[in-house]
Amino acid sequence: MSAPAAPRPTLGPASPSSLTTTDATATAAIATAATATPARRGGLLDWRVRFAILSVVWGFSFLLIKVGTEAYAPFQVALGRVLFGALALMAVLLVRREPLPRGLRTWGHLTVAALLLNTAPFSLFAYAELSIPSSLAGICNATSPLWGMALSLVALSEDRPTRRRFAGLGLGFLGVLTVLGAWHGFSGVDAKGTAFALLASLCYPIGWIYVRRTLAGTPGSPVALTGGQLMISTLQLALVSALFTSAPTAFPLWPTLSVIALGALGTGMALQMQYGLVTEVGPTTAQMVTYFIPVIATTAGVLVLGEQLHWNTPVGAAIVLAGAALTQTRTAPRKPS
Repeated sequence: MSAPAAPRPTLGPASPSSLTTTDATATAAIATAATATPARRGGLLDWRVRFAILSVVWGFSFLLIKVGTEAYAPFQVALGRVLFGALALMAVLLVRREPLPRGLRTWGHLTVAALLLNTAPFSLFAYAELSIPSSLAGICNATSPLWGMALSLVALSEDRPTRRRFAGLGLGFLGVLTVLGAWHGFSGVDAKGTAFALLASLCYPIGWIYVRRTLAGTPGSPVALTGGQLMISTLQLALVSALFTSAPTAFPLWPTLSVIALGALGTGMALQMQYGLVTEVGPTTAQMVTYFIPVIATTAGVLVLGEQLHWNTPVGAAIVLAGAALTQTRTAPRKPS
């Protein structure tokens, strides 16, 4: 059944720990949309097909980052990512004739959100993949809901912990230790690169908490908010790249195409698709895409890039995802007598 129009999304009672994030869904607009009342709408493609496409696009993002860093500095890969993502969304705004957000307060908060949700994590993931496999980066990304649950216990007093969620938190970090091979003393794992990837995953729930506290009820369409945020991130990364990197002397084909696809598809088109899924089937179903990303990232890294896969990597990833799923469970409210 379709609705004539979806209601304008506003932040509601859901907490960041209940809204799983990926490296590409971290925008104020999607955070806002994730708590909207679901509005089922028909589309050219069934939502299951779009769900599968979104999983593949975001799963391959880590492979694209890896290929991009073969020719460009990490800051430049992150810059190209937000630039082409912003251009894709600006094209959508032009077609729809929608304005960008207004107000200094909104743009000020979007500046902080861009730093926490795009500039910092995108750069950290690019630096991480200089020394760790793309598959490991994808698995580290899956720890975002674990960090979110831990942070929400401190930052959000209304987000009550439960035994099940505590168990999920412990199980998830046990999975991280399994992926890293803790019983071998973490031998064979680059500590710096892994730390960068985990820190990037930590940036997302911090940003979501900030967004929830500052941008609740902000007027403007999700595309406009997302486009504005990516524009600011582009300016931030352009400044950082100018200060700390030198301009590329060549533009090899595959790394260049990887960066363009990472931005236009993985950050631009995918955000549009994610918002459509949230409004059509609801946040609970839409956020399940998070659990497919490390599987696809690992498969792509092994089959396309020839990365080595040891038994502890898929086993640990499964434990991480199981723990993350437990942290998202909530006790059903009691029915009034």
